[in-house]
Amino acid sequence: MDKPQEECGVLGIYSQEPLDIPGLLHLGLLALQHRGQEAAGMAVSDGKEFLVEKDLGLVNQVFTEERLSRLRLPEARLGLAHTRYSTTGSNLRFNAQPLTARTAHGVLAIAHNGNFTNAKPLRDRLLREGATFQSTSDTEVMLLLLARLGHLSLPEAAAEAMKALEGGYSILLMDRKTLVALRDPHGVRPLAIGKLPHGYAFASEPPALELMGARYIRDVRPGEVVWVEEGELKSLQALPPSPAPCAFEWIYFARPDSLLDGLEAYEARVRMGMELFREAPAEADMVVPVPDSGIGAAVGYARSSGLPLEYGLYKNPYAGRTFIQPTQALRDLKTRLKLSPTSAVRGKRVVLIDDSIVRGTTSRHIVAMLKEAGAREVHFRVSSPPIRFPCYYGIDTAARKELIAAEKSLEEIRAYIGADTLAFLSEEGVRRAIGGPVCLACFNGRYPAGVPVEGEKLALEIL
Repeated sequence: MDKPQEECGVLGIYSQEPLDIPGLLHLGLLALQHRGQEAAGMAVSDGKEFLVEKDLGLVNQVFTEERLSRLRLPEARLGLAHTRYSTTGSNLRFNAQPLTARTAHGVLAIAHNGNFTNAKPLRDRLLREGATFQSTSDTEVMLLLLARLGHLSLPEAAAEAMKALEGGYSILLMDRKTLVALRDPHGVRPLAIGKLPHGYAFASEPPALELMGARYIRDVRPGEVVWVEEGELKSLQALPPSPAPCAFEWIYFARPDSLLDGLEAYEARVRMGMELFREAPAEADMVVPVPDSGIGAAVGYARSSGLPLEYGLYKNPYAGRTFIQPTQALRDLKTRLKLSPTSAVRGKRVVLIDDSIVRGTTSRHIVAMLKEAGAREVHFRVSSPPIRFPCYYGIDTAARKELIAAEKSLEEIRAYIGADTLAFLSEEGVRRAIGGPVCLACFNGRYPAGVPVEGEKLALEIL
């Protein structure tokens, strides 16, 4: 796909009273399905039994009613869940999460969103010391670090393990009686806290909390470890905070109804469109968003320009996820299956709004389709800067050689996609629109949380 690929979604529930933990986690996972479609899993406990179910596939493919029934414990009080897109380690069942291990803490489960940039040297060290690994995911590195800290409580062990880890991550840990949430010191990956009638819940995005019956109260702070003890929310600032959350959460990844670190995703996207018009106005008749990713910015661009916002592209709701096709011809046809122009563009000068361009292939096909449908001009506007560098913190942006902006000038990109004009939002425009500190490493190559060796996604598969 001509988009940065998904990350992962994590969920957790702790209640002093028994709940239908699998049912609530299932609802929450559906709210986070956009964050990963490769695998899904849950761990549930009543304080004695500890049950795990996971597999490859979409949430509803993995969690049939039969499978959910296997997880239902009458006295269940805590659980965690995960939906995965692989950014380290292949898409294989043994990499599906939660990962589990038997440790001095008892059975321990972990659900992880993000990447550890120093996973390879840490894993190599653990292997030399006699550790064994059951997966090729960087998540297991933290699991084995925790296993070696059995003399500490689980929250204390998590805080100690964080000192050895680099990268961007949000994590949920669980043993039979404790649920722990933590976030890297830069807060690159999101993690929200919600209040239940008799407990607390955690989720990558607040809409999942609402579906589980929790009221959003705040985000886990950068470098913070949070857990529930005797019904109270406890906190430990494990590492000094240096906030740099991922800008792409607001640009593209998060649901438009999400609130991230106190900043609303939809409103930020609208402001990006307004900034985009201020920086790159176009002589045109209408504004057309690429659905669904360009809608918020298109609203802002239309609002500032006074141009009408038109339904110029139809998105087929039944096309499903765009899997990699074996030939370029099939990939081109799959694009046409997902998107097709409407009569609104005939004879018109169109401002086409999208959130990003990665390889440029899909953008090229969309411009061609609009012109085939009779659009007189297509002025392409992008509500983020050119992506010139890969992300190492949990987004699969593709290798640098595959990023069109790393290889071509603005004019060369315009010519390649066939637009009459092309403009990207500036880094300053993104910062103004979001209104808080953000990581812009994929645009400028300045990585706040370290850089791994090239090819890190599969690096742990080679011994």
